[in-house]
Amino acid sequence: MMEKLTLSDSEWQARLTPEQFQVLRRHGTERPFSGCFLGTKEPGTYVCAGCDQALFIAGRKFESGTGWPSFTEPVTPDALREITDSSHGMVRTEVRCGCCDGHLGHVFPDGPPPTGLRYCMNSLALKHVPSAG
Repeated sequence: MMEKLTLSDSEWQARLTPEQFQVLRRHGTERPFSGCFLGTKEPGTYVCAGCDQALFIAGRKFESGTGWPSFTEPVTPDALREITDSSHGMVRTEVRCGCCDGHLGHVFPDGPPPTGLRYCMNSLALKHVPSAG
């Protein structure tokens, strides 16, 4: 079981940029095709920008054409939390960091094999850690 990170809004604001705070703590969404990780292909691990929890392996990233970085599966099932999101007049599955509960994006059942899932993430919610070596 991973240790949960809980901070006050002022502590999060000191830790994050205003744009990251809007996405991670206020459940915002960056504009499509604007994120820095959209077309990246470098090996490594994508971690939560709020707490550095490992979330996705770069080798599980794919081009979905949606305008956000997309992945087929998390590094481990407990790296993420999934919550029903009925905002904006639709029902979706929100994805949050399993450690700090930061909003990352949404998951949809229209991804490629082997999972058939598309974890559609905000670049602002992620940091890339290159592979060692």
